[in-house]
Amino acid sequence: MLAEFNIVPIGSGESMGDQIAAVLKIVDESGLPYKANAMSTVVEGGWDEITGLVKRCHEEVLKKAPRVIINIQVDVRPAKPKERITEKLKSVEKRLGKEVKK
Repeated sequence: MLAEFNIVPIGSGESMGDQIAAVLKIVDESGLPYKANAMSTVVEGGWDEITGLVKRCHEEVLKKAPRVIINIQVDVRPAKPKERITEKLKSVEKRLGKEVKK
């Protein structure tokens, strides 16, 4: 299963860098495969692993922000359970005949 999520702290000022860094530390320490980008983080794992991870991230942000918005998009494809975080992009690149910008 793949999940893309982003967490937006509300009411803690204009800069979110410190809070996002704290979230990415939690994601990294989870041991789950992930890819972070400028707007979100994609994580690969089981339902309980991912929802537990998002919960821990949300709890961390709430320590410094009175309100948090979380957007989550989930892709469940049981027939292809492993390495989807890289294989989906490789499949598209194969069809394009070139690598996409990363």
